[in-house]
Amino acid sequence: MQAIVKQMYGPQSPDWSAKQKSLLGGFIDWCERQEKNRFLWLASGLAGHGCFLTPITLLAVMIAGNSMFLWALVISAMGMAVVTNLSALPTRITIPALFLSILIDLAVIAGSIMLLFR
Repeated sequence: MQAIVKQMYGPQSPDWSAKQKSLLGGFIDWCERQEKNRFLWLASGLAGHGCFLTPITLLAVMIAGNSMFLWALVISAMGMAVVTNLSALPTRITIPALFLSILIDLAVIAGSIMLLFR
């Protein structure tokens, strides 16, 4: 009866008690801490992405042959950045959406360069 009532635990390592955060969890926590810089992220997203990166990406698409699929990717990436910022979502959503749209634009530029040299 003692074995049923008394629960025995083995030695616990220090790693089990410490809460391990993944890389994505740490990034989301950082995004939440950026709430005080919300307008800086809004300005960099709209001005930097909308006035600098999107025209360069569209220029690369036009030089590579005006693929309608790449145009749609560029427009949807810009729309993703604009809609999340204008709908006043928290920074834990707007910053990853901005980075994803920048990643899409960079992939489109790389794809356009590959189309140009094939």
